[in-house]
Amino acid sequence: MPVRRVLRWSRRLAYLWFALLALASYVVVTAVQVVLASREDDRRPSAAIIVSGAAQWNGKPSPVLQQRLDHAVDLYKAGVAPMVIVTGGKQSGDKVTQGVAGFQYLRGKGVPEKAIKVEVDGTNTYEELSASALIVRNAGGGANASVTIVSDGYHMLRVRDIGGELGLDARGSPSSSDLSPASVAREALAVAGGRIVQFRRLSAWA
Repeated sequence: MPVRRVLRWSRRLAYLWFALLALASYVVVTAVQVVLASREDDRRPSAAIIVSGAAQWNGKPSPVLQQRLDHAVDLYKAGVAPMVIVTGGKQSGDKVTQGVAGFQYLRGKGVPEKAIKVEVDGTNTYEELSASALIVRNAGGGANASVTIVSDGYHMLRVRDIGGELGLDARGSPSSSDLSPASVAREALAVAGGRIVQFRRLSAWA
């Protein structure tokens, strides 16, 4: 093989290794950000508290959803925001949506019905937050409304980034700080991908 061809292939291989190293470093840095975001509990006053959807069983919130809703109740009673938005559509076989299950639970915990808004069509985080952004703005929150998003700790970085993409001043208040290597890796890949191609596009492909 001619020396020139060997050099050309060597350069291509070096570029490939450099690109792979840069990508791996980017994902590792994002994973560190996922961990750090899971520990940040931002309770500054905002226009609304948004509760990320999770499983429910015929109107009964799953333990994960209940933990998020209980945390939202604490934030509401602490005066963080005057409005709580519960999100999430139906899964196959469900009789009610996650949003409706959340509404019923919050009302049972003493949150006034007028302070609860329900989003019932979202099938993923982007759709839930996009619909919630419209609810906040229609309620007079403004184009860059501040919102406090409640979800599990590992999810905080992604929901904050999606909120930012939607034009919101998104803060995170985790309902749980539990992390696992799998959840950190999954979120790091999701956030890294969303930052590159936009979360809206990533949501459409999922």
